[in-house]
Amino acid sequence: MPVSDYQLVSAWQEVLRLSKLEAGQTVTILTSTATHPQNLRCAAIAVQSLGAVMNRLDLPPVNAEKALSRDPLAYLGTTPLTGNKAAIACLKESDLVLDLMTLLFSPEQIDILKSGTKILLAVEPPEVLVRTVPTEADRKRVKTAAARIEAAKEMTVVSDAGTDLRCPIGEFPATAEYAFVDEAGRWDHWPSGFAFTFPNEGQATGRIVIDKGDILLPQKSYTTDQIILTVENGYATKIEGGVDAELLREYMASFNDPEGYAISHIGWGLQPRCYWSTLGLYDKEQTIGMDARAYEGNFLFSLGPNNEGGGSRTTACHIDIPLRNCTVSLDGEEVVRNGKVLDGGVK
Repeated sequence: MPVSDYQLVSAWQEVLRLSKLEAGQTVTILTSTATHPQNLRCAAIAVQSLGAVMNRLDLPPVNAEKALSRDPLAYLGTTPLTGNKAAIACLKESDLVLDLMTLLFSPEQIDILKSGTKILLAVEPPEVLVRTVPTEADRKRVKTAAARIEAAKEMTVVSDAGTDLRCPIGEFPATAEYAFVDEAGRWDHWPSGFAFTFPNEGQATGRIVIDKGDILLPQKSYTTDQIILTVENGYATKIEGGVDAELLREYMASFNDPEGYAISHIGWGLQPRCYWSTLGLYDKEQTIGMDARAYEGNFLFSLGPNNEGGGSRTTACHIDIPLRNCTVSLDGEEVVRNGKVLDGGVK
C-alpha cells in the first residue's frame, strides 16, 4: 500500500532524531534522475522541521553505457563525484548527507566520510522505509553481533544444501549496519540490520551452495535450481549448475575482471521487519532488494570489492547473495542455526 506524506515525514524525523541531527546543522540531500520524488519531498520537510539548514545536490547518472542493469549497484565504476571537486567540497562541508541517489563503493565516499560527514543511504520505496524505521534496539542487537565477529578468528558456514565454507577473519574490522548514523564519519543504509566482515585476503575456502529459493542481487531473482561455487584461496573458481549458474557466469564474465570473483563481505541478517518473500512483490526497478539483504537469519555473502572494509580490492562487479537455512559459527560457536538467529531476538 502507498504511504501518506505524513507517515513518511514522521519516519524521516525519527531516523534523523536517531542520527542526532541538531538545529543549525547542514544537511545536503544527494539526488539524481532515479530519486523517488516522495522520498525527496518528505526528507526535505523532515530536515527543515528539525531546524537544520538544507541543500540539495542533484547529479547526473553515469555508467549507463557499461552496466547491464538499471540497478544502481549493478556497476561500481566511476560515480557522479569522480573528478567533481565542487560537489565533493559541498558534501564535506555538510554535517549529514542523505543519499537518495546511491553513492557506494567509491573512493570519493570514503574521502567524504573521513572528513567527519555522516552519510545515510535511503533509496527503497517509501512504504519499505516506513515499515523498517530503525530502533535503538536494532542498534544494540547489531552492535552486539559485530562485537562477536570482531572477537573471532574464523567464521564457518554449513547447510543441508551442501554449503561448507571456512573463512579466517580478523584482518578487516566488523561492520554494524542498523539504519541510522549517530557518529561522525559514519555511513549506513536505511533499511538495514546486519553485521558482517570480510575474510582475510585470499584465505576463504570451501563450497557455497546457492539453493532453490535463494536470492541473487542485483539480478533480484529467486534461484530455481542450485548454483555451486567452489571457493579457493579467497575466490570463486567454479560456478556450476543449470541455467541460473549460466546466467550468473555470463553476467560476471561481462565485467572482464578476475577481482569480481573474490569473496567479499560475509555476515548475517538481523532485521525482523525485513522479509525473504518481499522481493517477489515488486517490479525489479522499484527496489534494490534491501529486504533480501537484511532479513533475519540469512547468511549474506558477496562477491567483488573489499575497499569499503578497508581493503585495496576494487572492481565494478558486486554480487550480493543472501542464503536461507544456513548455520553460521564463530570460532566453532553457532550464532545462526538453520536460518534462526540464536541471540534471543529484539525485545
